Amino acid sequence: MSLKPNKQKFKWSLDFNTRAKSSSSDLPSPPGYNLSAGQIQCEVAKDNDQSHLIIKKSWDIALGPLKQFPMNILIMYMSGNSISIFPIMMVVMMFIRPIKAMLSTQSTFKVIEGISATGQKFVYMLGNLVNIGLALYKCHSMGLLPTHSSDWLAFVEPQSRLEYSVGGISLL
Repeated sequence: MSLKPNKQKFKWSLDFNTRAKSSSSDLPSPPGYNLSAGQIQCEVAKDNDQSHLIIKKSWDIALGPLKQFPMNILIMYMSGNSISIFPIMMVVMMFIRPIKAMLSTQSTFKVIEGISATGQKFVYMLGNLVNIGLALYKCHSMGLLPTHSSDWLAFVEPQSRLEYSVGGISLL
């Protein structure tokens, strides 16, 4: 039995040690690499980048309540319209969180000290009002809002149903 290395190449084998036959000049240099000197160049951040980052951060804060809106819709849908502890807890939290956020708008935007963020604050308040509107809609769909005159006045009879439907058949 011989222990000679097998120099036979198989069709399915790959050799990662050899270099590719194409030249490296076919590929573009990565950003910040000086091809002539063969050294990496570091670019110093400009003052404009700082203000750009502050504006970007302020818009991220301002759009936060609007980004929460789809998740709030899903939570409200999943909690159902029954009058029980879980949906009522969800509705109460949907009221409390935006109101607290609107009252603490100045401290929220305190991170952005140098610039006037009037537009961002307006969008932030608008997003919180949209979330409060969602909570009001949920209260309405649960029947918690007084929307009929019988809810306010004792002598007015509540609305009576004109017909009942069961299984697609109308019963009078």
